[in-house]
Amino acid sequence: MKVFIDSSALVKRYIEEPGSGRVGELMGKAKEVAVCIVCVPEVLSACNRLVREKKINAGQYDWIKNEFLLDMGEFVVIDITNEVIIRSIHCLEKRALRSLDALHIASAIEYKCGLFVTGDQRQQAIASSMGLKIEIV
Repeated sequence: MKVFIDSSALVKRYIEEPGSGRVGELMGKAKEVAVCIVCVPEVLSACNRLVREKKINAGQYDWIKNEFLLDMGEFVVIDITNEVIIRSIHCLEKRALRSLDALHIASAIEYKCGLFVTGDQRQQAIASSMGLKIEIV
């Protein structure tokens, strides 16, 4: 199955929290794993926040960043195209949603994924209304 994973779920691959095991399981079973290019700054931003909050140290951050960037070479990376922008606008017009979340949903639709994996309840509801099969972790 082609799995699209958003940043809120992908970060669970590198930071142990509820849902981390399921993310690993889904990624391991997937025929392909796709992400939107915006996940790069989003995941690293989340990890930098954890450093500032002293929940992880600089060495742990460096390890996470290296592992994440290596993994990016294995993922199908969906770029921000005109089609993705147009689809994201449709998402934003459905109901309240952050712009980057709309880009994840639009990228997943454009990719024609079999499963959209997210950790974001609001995003999950809109993604479902856009016709995506969802798993929330």
